[in-house]
Amino acid sequence: MSAYLTLEKKSEIFKQFGGSEKNTGSIEAQIALFTFRIQSLSEHLNTNRKDHSCRRSLLHMVGKRKQLLNYLHHKDLAKYKLVLDKLGLRK
Repeated sequence: MSAYLTLEKKSEIFKQFGGSEKNTGSIEAQIALFTFRIQSLSEHLNTNRKDHSCRRSLLHMVGKRKQLLNYLHHKDLAKYKLVLDKLGLRK
């Protein structure tokens, strides 16, 4: 686990999007966690442009988040739209 993601922040994200701190497997909570990590890595890459391993992991996370969003879109459209609005994502 990285220094930017503390246990308190992680449990706060799961509580807000997953319903409880222990519900780490919900699709909404996983998407929110990926979004937080993507934002943190994007800020890191703005200052460290030559960090190619970080860029690769960022692209990997964006792909995983997209897969989860597509799954949620097909499973429950109302939750999908709610998650997009809460996280400020565009699709």
